[in-house]
Amino acid sequence: MLTERAKELVNSADEKMKSAVKFLEDDLKNYRVGKANPSIFNPVMVNYYGTPTPLSQISSITTPDARTLAIQPWERTMIAAIEKAIIDSNIGLTPQNNGEIIRCTVPALTEERRKDLIKKAKAAGENAKVVVRNARRDAVDALKKAQKNEGLSEDTEKEAEDEVQKVTDKNVKAIDAIVSAKEKEILTV
Repeated sequence: MLTERAKELVNSADEKMKSAVKFLEDDLKNYRVGKANPSIFNPVMVNYYGTPTPLSQISSITTPDARTLAIQPWERTMIAAIEKAIIDSNIGLTPQNNGEIIRCTVPALTEERRKDLIKKAKAAGENAKVVVRNARRDAVDALKKAQKNEGLSEDTEKEAEDEVQKVTDKNVKAIDAIVSAKEKEILTV
């Protein structure tokens, strides 16, 4: 049976690992894979009366079809600023407006671009695994320190290490699943 201190260390490691998995998921959502997805505009900041503001806070973003994104600003006067922000953000989309709505057509991916995106997704997955392994190492070190300095029993320390390993395996498996799903999405024409 794990002590409170051991549970605390295992849970702390699990939280760090889960945040790495969550970060990877959020990062991969921003990849442009040939389908219109409003989250591609997450990094776009618009100069809204002198304040950098996320695009989603000053307009509604919809996907009228699989390859088009439509941006309807709350204020018509913001159209030029939004177009400039999209171009400056370097996300690879060219905005076109009709005076009311800004449309961005998502170009089809070339084979070379698909391979680059897969490589990038795998690298992001590896980085997430490094964070998970570092969290595991930190937890094991903390458990050994607790055994030495806080009187944690050797059996409890070993049991907690096994728990940390289970949590690590679970999170690495989640990272592999996320990267694999993204790879499949990128390859889907």
